[in-house]
Amino acid sequence: MSKRDCYPQFHVLFEGYLNQDYDHWGETLVDVVACFVMDSSSGGIEETLFEIEKFKRENFEDLDGTFYRCYGFNFNPKLWGYTTA
Repeated sequence: MSKRDCYPQFHVLFEGYLNQDYDHWGETLVDVVACFVMDSSSGGIEETLFEIEKFKRENFEDLDGTFYRCYGFNFNPKLWGYTTA
């Protein structure tokens, strides 16, 4: 099973919004996430938050490496002044 299958909403956030074309959604991380929230249902937002915590729990031993392998091509939190966690 792929990370996409395990974390479908998390994947939408990083493949659909926080990607190389992020500037379609906003200029800052806050802008882009706000756009994602506006476009999502309350259930979708809850599922995304659940999947973020699940991803952190399941990958705590190598959170940075796992995140980079899954989403690093499109989004690197360090370039935005954040950590993976």
